[in-house]
Amino acid sequence: MSLQENTLPVITATVVAEDCRMGTLPRFFGRYFGAVENSIFDAMGSLCEAYSGGFWNFYELSNDAFFMAPAIDGKLVLECPGNYFKGELSAEAAGIVATLFGLCRVAERYPVDQVIDRYHALRDFALDHPEAGLIMAAID
Repeated sequence: MSLQENTLPVITATVVAEDCRMGTLPRFFGRYFGAVENSIFDAMGSLCEAYSGGFWNFYELSNDAFFMAPAIDGKLVLECPGNYFKGELSAEAAGIVATLFGLCRVAERYPVDQVIDRYHALRDFALDHPEAGLIMAAID
C-alpha cells in the first residue's frame, strides 16, 4: 500500500500591471475598497515609524486574495506594541502584514464575507511565504 501526499496547490502572487490597477480594489472588495485601502495605509503608518507614504504595488494571488506592499527596495522595521513584536521585514512581507492588519480592522467594522474571506486567503499565502515566521509573529 502506498501513501499519497496530501498537498495543497502552491499559491502564487502576481503584480498587477499599472494599467489594470484602477479596478483592482473594487473587484476584490466591492463597496468597501476605500475603507480597505485607507486601513492598509493606516496600518503601515502605525506599524512602521519610517513609513511616510509612497507608491505601492498591488498583488493578486492565485487563491483569489490580494495584498499591497510599498514599492521600495530594502527592509522595513515593523513594531507591534500590542504583541511586543519588533522585526525587520522585506517590503513585500511588511505589506502582507499591513494588509492583514487593514483587512482585520475593516472586517471588525464591516463583517462581510468579501473582506473576511480575503483575509483568510491572504493568511494562507503568508503561511508559505519565506518570511512566514516574522509575518505570523507580527500579526499574533
